[in-house]
Amino acid sequence: MRFKPTSYTPLMLMAQTCALLGFACYAVVLTTLQDEWHLSNLQSGLIASAFFFGYMLMVPLATALTDRVDAKKVYLVGGLLATCGLLGMGLFAFNFWSALIFMALNGAGLAGTYMPGLKILSDRIKTGELTRHIAFYTAFFGIGTGFSYLCSGWILSVLGWHYVFGIIALGPFTAFLIVLLFVPALTNEKWHGPIRIRLHDIFPVDKWRLVLQDKTASGFIFGYTAHSMELFASRSWIVAFFGLCAIISGEPFLLTATSLAGVINFFGVPSSIIGNEIALRIGRQKWICIVMLSSAAFGVALASSTGQSWWLIIALAIGHTIFIMADSATLTAGLVISAQENIKGAAMGLHSLMGFGGGLLGPAIFGFVLDLTGSRASQVSWVWAYSAVVVWGVLFVLYERRNGWVTKPLSRNR
Repeated sequence: MRFKPTSYTPLMLMAQTCALLGFACYAVVLTTLQDEWHLSNLQSGLIASAFFFGYMLMVPLATALTDRVDAKKVYLVGGLLATCGLLGMGLFAFNFWSALIFMALNGAGLAGTYMPGLKILSDRIKTGELTRHIAFYTAFFGIGTGFSYLCSGWILSVLGWHYVFGIIALGPFTAFLIVLLFVPALTNEKWHGPIRIRLHDIFPVDKWRLVLQDKTASGFIFGYTAHSMELFASRSWIVAFFGLCAIISGEPFLLTATSLAGVINFFGVPSSIIGNEIALRIGRQKWICIVMLSSAAFGVALASSTGQSWWLIIALAIGHTIFIMADSATLTAGLVISAQENIKGAAMGLHSLMGFGGGLLGPAIFGFVLDLTGSRASQVSWVWAYSAVVVWGVLFVLYERRNGWVTKPLSRNR
């Protein structure tokens, strides 16, 4: 079956939503496994970080391969890896160390689908405003993670944590089938012949150095790193946070903690898309700085809201989600259009690598600070933990404003 180019975007949005269904599985079962396996907060955070560690190991190879072969092939391998990682968690994980392995495999699978999926779009869409397609693609990260919270929570409440991973494994496998059956292969000549991948191709240090020398492009990369540290730390611990708030306040929430986390994630979708439109009008760098400072303020306010009325907690959580996602598409689209054509693939790989490097550090730092300042039951500890992950965005804004990044023109920005 052949599809018109304009139909690639909805196909990839559908595939990405399915591929991301395994994203929040661990966040949903975190407190369950913490009690069953007697894990510290640091160990719980490290298991969440293992997902991003696997992503970081895989993404250089995945992005290098998309410069040698059709990104569709890389995507298919990623879908199968994520499926195996989730099945492994459901069937074979029994302690801290085994969970590390299977969560890393799950993360490697996401690396094989997320940026290669974006490459599938950029290779096939040749007309119109590409940044808008990118904005929708990155925004749908929130759709996938939102459904991941909802589906995982429902399965956990009915069947238990083993089934959460086992059933959700159907998500990335469905993404595999969508791309396999409905995205036609490219016939470009550069994908003909033998594939030769060297270590230098996987870790193109020379190209990365050129990317970092471009202060405009590197600003988007460092901003994405700080953004991801806050985003993924919050998503990894938000269910546990809502659980604590329900206990302390003594008031019943409208929804369960997992359902609430899922619904709130959906607010990030329009936020990311609208944020990109605002950035097109007032300037990407200026918008990113405004959003990062606002997100930090909402994060600390949310952490301080334990013991307050549920409506205030939910309002602050929604506000934090809106602002934490309002620069997501802007950061990625800004990097794509600012990077030089001859090193764009390497730039996208470094962008993803450093971004998910922030994702690796965020949950572990959050759990470490919880242990260091008290425990998961301490209200003050949550304030310190949130502060420890939002501060990086504030530092990024201060540093880049001092270096004039905000005022630098973006010649390919439309």
